[in-house]
Amino acid sequence: MTLRADHVAGAAFVIFGVLIIALSGNLPTGQLSMPGSGFLPKIVATLMILFGLALVARAKENERFADISWSDGKHAAVVVAIASGSIALYSVLGFIITMILTILALLLIVERRNPIYAGIYSILVVTATYAVFEYILKTPLPESPFNY
Repeated sequence: MTLRADHVAGAAFVIFGVLIIALSGNLPTGQLSMPGSGFLPKIVATLMILFGLALVARAKENERFADISWSDGKHAAVVVAIASGSIALYSVLGFIITMILTILALLLIVERRNPIYAGIYSILVVTATYAVFEYILKTPLPESPFNY
């Protein structure tokens, strides 16, 4: 059997889905009319497993894993580093500051956009997102140390 890219990706999705189910096993599932905190993670994990198995089943249609070009690995590593930094700072700096810095970093470092337009764009997106979650969905978001 030839190892294909979708074999690796599908197996990763299956393993990650099983891990999510194992880690969320203590959370109550609840009922369909009143779902518990474990309901959504288990549904998402089950779908990940099913789609991962579908990838593995149809892998023969994709390129061989050995033929994949890893030339974009540096770009992917920068995106992963920015996302990891955002995760680490989210509860410390709060939603507004962290998301503005994340979008700015992605636009300036990864996409190499104009700093002025990147700043305006990040502020507008974060403000709109904050307004939707805070005022329409009534979902509190982590505040910054400066109480905003």
